[in-house]
Amino acid sequence: MKQGNIIFLKTAVFVIGTVILGLCIFALPVLAKYSAEMNPEFAYLQYPVLIGLYLTAIPFYIALYQTLRLLKIIQEKNTFSEGTVKRLGLIKHCASMIVVIYLLGLILLLSQNALHPGIALIGLIVAFTSIAIRFFSSLIQVLLKNALKQKLENDLTI
Repeated sequence: MKQGNIIFLKTAVFVIGTVILGLCIFALPVLAKYSAEMNPEFAYLQYPVLIGLYLTAIPFYIALYQTLRLLKIIQEKNTFSEGTVKRLGLIKHCASMIVVIYLLGLILLLSQNALHPGIALIGLIVAFTSIAIRFFSSLIQVLLKNALKQKLENDLTI
């Protein structure tokens, strides 16, 4: 991969991380307070929902960090290694955690009869996007494992 592409991808990861961090710090508390004021009957859900959203940020940032480490491995031209397989596995598990947290949150809101259709749509979009990331990283991980196996067999053949 060309050096410019890797720099672009690293920049994109940093920008995405910064934007999400800004949303977590500045926008989410304001939106939670506004929602509690607009719907006082559901004000008791303000902090559980906020905590749930912050909980999803943890695996998100772990996955972003693993992505940066994966890009570093690619930059060092060591793509076909166990480190790459490990990073993809961690990204896969982080995506699974995000899906579980969002689906539990949607179920909680549905059980409290507080699930607005717009919130449900956003939650399902995030969940399905995470599912797609999970399956894609799983597919790449399997392909990489097979490539490593072939490489090992070729290295042993003399």
